Amino acid sequence: MSTLLFLASEPEGLHALRPLLDTVLDALRDGGRARGGPLPAGGPEAVAARVRDAVGDVLPDEGDPDALRALVHALAEGAADPAHPLCAAHLHCPPLAIATAADLAASALNPSMDSWDQAPAASELEALVTRELAAEIYRGWLGGVGGAAGAGRLSGPSRPTGPAPADVLTPTVAPLTPTALITTGGTESNQLALLLAREAHGSNVRLVIGANAHHSLPRAAWLLGLPDPVVVPAPAGTIDPAALDEVLGALPGPGLVAATAGTTDAGLIDPLPEIAAVCRARGARLHIDAAYGGPLLFSHRHRAKLTGLAAADTVTLDLHKLGWQPVAAGVLAVKDARDLTALHHRADYLNADDDTEAGLPDLLGRSLRTTRRPDVLKIAVTLKALGRTGLGTLVDQVCDHAREFAALVQEHPAFELYDAPTISTVLFRPAGAGDDAVAAVRRKLLLDGRAVLGRARLGGRLWLKATLLNPATRPGDLAGLLKLVEGTTPR
Repeated sequence: MSTLLFLASEPEGLHALRPLLDTVLDALRDGGRARGGPLPAGGPEAVAARVRDAVGDVLPDEGDPDALRALVHALAEGAADPAHPLCAAHLHCPPLAIATAADLAASALNPSMDSWDQAPAASELEALVTRELAAEIYRGWLGGVGGAAGAGRLSGPSRPTGPAPADVLTPTVAPLTPTALITTGGTESNQLALLLAREAHGSNVRLVIGANAHHSLPRAAWLLGLPDPVVVPAPAGTIDPAALDEVLGALPGPGLVAATAGTTDAGLIDPLPEIAAVCRARGARLHIDAAYGGPLLFSHRHRAKLTGLAAADTVTLDLHKLGWQPVAAGVLAVKDARDLTALHHRADYLNADDDTEAGLPDLLGRSLRTTRRPDVLKIAVTLKALGRTGLGTLVDQVCDHAREFAALVQEHPAFELYDAPTISTVLFRPAGAGDDAVAAVRRKLLLDGRAVLGRARLGGRLWLKATLLNPATRPGDLAGLLKLVEGTTPR
């Protein structure tokens, strides 16, 4: 029997995986060497031609035993490598090797997270991890309300608590039970947050967002049939609380405010305590999109930047951004687990009433998806293997790199810095260059395959964006990136 026909998790399949993994690792190495930089050179047409040549006939009459090596090599040669220090455009992190290895195990076992009998251990692991992540996000709020419900499970000398304004975090009802869902990322988390708000407050709930909000929020409102969002000015890149108060005061019905902790363009954090106070005073629901900035919670040095996060009714978190996980690794934390009754769904073959009454966990209410990968495994392995200290160290390293790069930009007479970085994003541009020239510099670096920088428009001007998510980046890499941009800028 051909080893290509073995099943991954059977004994023979596990034996067959070893040489196949060697093939994959060799092809990744060789493809990366052939690429020779952070991005394949030549632009879309050249990359497409190389892929077509490597693939040939997609579905031949007779199988090709070299397909694994050839296609992995082609993908690696044509990849944007997030582990390369000059690949710094997007919130696209280099995944940890240990998380990637855990993801392989998840693929081999292939649990489906839609019924307990397809994922007995994985469903319990997901319950444990989501409970802890929710507790981490709502620790300040639960600490503020105290009570036996949360104190025993959440206390401990290794669990620091950031300051939280009492007027923001004191609830008007009994302590609630936070929980969390595993999602595919910020887009799904934001959509679920709006769905829960709609079900809790009615279809006339009005989404209120800052001009800095992620594009997935107005899109989610459209998908859910909600009214068009009200956009609050963000003149300095973050929501103006006074303007928010004015908007909420003029709404005819319930409001849902979506704040941001780590904007996509500049990594800025809205004034969360002030926004939470306005929402409380106006009776508005609060969602915080912390897809980027949420993992600052792991850092003793940076977690105070998220003061006020625990006031949110729902929080988006992406661990495939500042958490070094392979895609996908999204989370939606929910302050009141009762909100999830809106997701309850019955399918007799998956969660029959008598099975549920007999004690089999009901998983359908954990997602709008049916078949779901056990993405929790890689998250759980990373949390346990690195711990708070290890994850916090990685967060501190990339934030330090951003400050170092910003200092290089500020000290260089040929460049202009937008502002000091809040997280790990630095916006800069060649001094005196127009927007067209800035855009051309970025595209030239991309087409040559020499560097991957993003773009952001703030203050009416176009900026180059360096999103530094690689903890292994060295000072020389940062200086080399700036020199490369300088050499590409037309005089």
